Amino acid sequence: METFAALMESLNNLVWGKAMMGLLLGVGLFLTIGLRFISLTKIKYGFRQLFKKRSGNAEEGDVSPFAALMTALSSTVGTGNIAGVAAAIAIGGPGAVFWMWVTAILGTATKFAEGVLAVRYREIDANGNRVGGPMYYIKNGLGPKWLWLAGAFAFFGVIGSLSTGNAVQANSIADALKSEYNFDPRIVAIVLSILVSAVIFGGIKRIGAVASKLVPFMAIIYLTAALIVIAANISAVPAAFGLIFKGAIGMQGAGTGITIGLMMLAMKKGIARGLFSNEAGQGSAPIAHAAAQNNDPVNQGIIAMLGTIIDTLIICTITALVILTSGVMTADCLATPGILSILETGTTPAGCETGVPLTAAAFDSTLVGFGADIVTICLCIFAFTTIIGWSYYGERCSAFLFKEKSIPIFRGFWVLAVFASTYAMSFETGEDNLVVNTFWLIADSLTGLMAAPNLIALILLSPVVFKLARDYFDKEKIANDGLIDQDDM
Repeated sequence: METFAALMESLNNLVWGKAMMGLLLGVGLFLTIGLRFISLTKIKYGFRQLFKKRSGNAEEGDVSPFAALMTALSSTVGTGNIAGVAAAIAIGGPGAVFWMWVTAILGTATKFAEGVLAVRYREIDANGNRVGGPMYYIKNGLGPKWLWLAGAFAFFGVIGSLSTGNAVQANSIADALKSEYNFDPRIVAIVLSILVSAVIFGGIKRIGAVASKLVPFMAIIYLTAALIVIAANISAVPAAFGLIFKGAIGMQGAGTGITIGLMMLAMKKGIARGLFSNEAGQGSAPIAHAAAQNNDPVNQGIIAMLGTIIDTLIICTITALVILTSGVMTADCLATPGILSILETGTTPAGCETGVPLTAAAFDSTLVGFGADIVTICLCIFAFTTIIGWSYYGERCSAFLFKEKSIPIFRGFWVLAVFASTYAMSFETGEDNLVVNTFWLIADSLTGLMAAPNLIALILLSPVVFKLARDYFDKEKIANDGLIDQDDM
């Protein structure tokens, strides 16, 4: 296991090197400037469009714009928000949170562009469904000579979905229920497989319907509990922000100077976790937004960018503040030796946890006796919605490569993968921390491999995004129809 973990660490270092971090942040900055910062200034307008009542003829698509966003959020609001944030802080230090923010702020423009292109270049498949995503806007927007890039994304999408959206999530559910309630992973594997089957074999409409109910409900419960913990430790909030900003520039402990290596570690873990959390630039969310009942690419792009705001800037930030204000992380845990110990040995230092146990301990420090229960239940529900959301992403990538006939086969294999990943927790390895950290390394690596083809396509198709956005907001009739208030223009 140690050899495999070391191999995954090497792959992760290669994928998430300076080139990928520069590409991810560079594309986000380029799109933000090219869009005249509308991805930041039109947030209020975006929320109005999300809940806007649409009249007249039904627009083309399979799910409502709200359901499309909830499907996208169902795939992003998951273990990354609960376990992922804790892992980023434990390994990359509090400074990783700052780089998660940077990824999210620039990611609003990336998500906007993805949503625009998803609707602009979507197709109708053999079953009459609206389908789209990076593989389609690469094929239809860039032309036949770029078909290899579309195929590369679809290939990484199939493989990545089985890790990021399936194995990591199912394993997290089994681990959480086993640790907190001593549930038998074999029973969990059976129940979870049945529940997943009941949803994904109903297609995008059933996935959207389930996500529209579960995601908002669980998000409210989680955020309410988290805000109670933060309020109880409100005096520690300024110090928490101090740790975040100091760690962002490599100042890990009091009295220490700026260390480039620690800054790069914080950047790496923060950016990787930010992308894993909100998927901006990864190319997964536009697959869901392509199914929206919305004929206007820009309008759906505006709704799409809200996912990054909700997921990272709100939920992940609140999780980070719960951890940093609760006092469950000791000074030794936050110090450089503690961080390096996790990286070098795959084990956590004495008195310090990572992943779900860290987040659960932070909640339970204030909500004594039931804080850990809230985290466990929310994690399981969020991970479940991630599994069903990612199943749609994976099946669309599979259909792009092997046509629609492959979808039933993919769904069956998806359920088997859920069962196997959950059942695996029934085996005692004695290396639980190493196994969990290795799972995250695999997910991080595959996330990066998916992002590369999509980011290249976003750069090449950016003139289309800029023109469509400019035309949309410059049309005088939009203001006259009351779709944009004067204070929004």
